Amino acid sequence: MTGKRRRVVVLGGTGFLGRHLRAAFRAKGDHVVCVSRTLPGRLAGTDADEHFVALDLLTASHQELRSLLTGADPDIVVNAAGAVWKVTEKQMMAANAELVTTLIAALREMPHRPWLLQLGSVHEYGAGTRDSGLAENGVEAPVTPYGRSKLAASRSVLDAADSGALDGVVLRMANIVGPGVPAGSLLGDVAAHLERYAENPGAIDAELVCPPLRAERDFVDLRDVVDAVVAAAGATRAEVCGRVINVGSGRAVRAGEVVERLLALSGLPVRLVERPAVGGADGVDCQKLDISRARRLLGWEPCRDLDAALLGLLSGLSLV
Repeated sequence: MTGKRRRVVVLGGTGFLGRHLRAAFRAKGDHVVCVSRTLPGRLAGTDADEHFVALDLLTASHQELRSLLTGADPDIVVNAAGAVWKVTEKQMMAANAELVTTLIAALREMPHRPWLLQLGSVHEYGAGTRDSGLAENGVEAPVTPYGRSKLAASRSVLDAADSGALDGVVLRMANIVGPGVPAGSLLGDVAAHLERYAENPGAIDAELVCPPLRAERDFVDLRDVVDAVVAAAGATRAEVCGRVINVGSGRAVRAGEVVERLLALSGLPVRLVERPAVGGADGVDCQKLDISRARRLLGWEPCRDLDAALLGLLSGLSLV
């Protein structure tokens, strides 16, 4: 599609990742259609480079999605919609897995076949080890409802691609760090605590009390993730269609160490205190992604370190 202005539909385009993807595709010269339950403070269709469509993706039928997509006639569809925090297991399955089933049904009936980018999660794999990174051809054994719902969505896309019903790829993301990280996540809650402390230090405890943060996780800068999605959008379909491609830093860091570094970079006198809950589990697990396939097929690798990711997160806060 070199030299051609692509049409890109971003489902969940006002969310944490979706809004940054919209900006990245616009910067590439693409026309973007943002589909979201609510519009971002302006009327639909007011921007020559971007069009907004208000649609509740959780209740939309495949006929409604097909009508929307047929009208948009996209070259690329990015599914950045979904749910992870502060929802029930049933709501999570609906937002992450059932939506993708509906989307696939709509795409099957389109006269023009767009390129589907399904955004997955490291949590589809389950627990890993320090010895090696989680690879795309490994056994998937998710241990959380979120991981199971995302894996169900990925398998739907891969099965449809394998049968020739659609062109699609699954990008499995590590833990994304950047401005606007959602509340309910570990770093989102820490960021909210920092904002509250900055606004009224006399009323907020300088101790941030958490359970032991011993789990080791792969944290990746949001900007690197956006770069990977854009790279996948322009990849040769024959080489990546029907595949899973990991997107992460390729290294694991103890969650407590990440929180401590975020507190230090904030410049606020907030300190982390890890206190085990009475009778609580004390297990340690390690998740890090093998990103060699992304290097090989997308020509992508992360170029920002953990400090850069955490500073990016802090840039979105109102620390006064």
